[in-house]
Amino acid sequence: MRIDETDVEWQDIGPDDTGFRRRQLGAAAGSEDIGCSLYELPAGERAWPYHYHTSNEEALYVLAGTGTLRVNDEERDLAPGTYVAFPTGEESAHRVVNDAEELLRYLVISTMDEPDVVGYPDADALGVYAGTPPGGDENERVLSGFFREDDRLDFWEDVAGEE
Repeated sequence: MRIDETDVEWQDIGPDDTGFRRRQLGAAAGSEDIGCSLYELPAGERAWPYHYHTSNEEALYVLAGTGTLRVNDEERDLAPGTYVAFPTGEESAHRVVNDAEELLRYLVISTMDEPDVVGYPDADALGVYAGTPPGGDENERVLSGFFREDDRLDFWEDVAGEE
């Protein structure tokens, strides 16, 4: 189905230094297997925390403005026309930062596979999504949560232990 970006409401995301907004274009157009969101990141702001996906590939395309992309612990410049692919895995961990003075507008395209586990290396944490992928309808999720890596349980002692 064809839509115009103005047909889709903005969603404000994140507190403090992660204040940005997005329009979920893929879902609004009826897409089930490919997500596409338009992001606006104001000057001085950062988008999602530094992360990687284990099931979903993402790609980013800059429409307007400039910024910095942290990817695999390296910083790279972003400018209009920049396209970056993020295959699954820790080596594709990424975060977008608008360290310029103008608004940064970009598209993020992704597969919409579930379940997905998202790693957050800076926080030694992970997120789990089942029932709908990250970016999907949260009301359809059957399981989701965020966990610190050192909160691991021993399966045989803590989970499957004898009563």
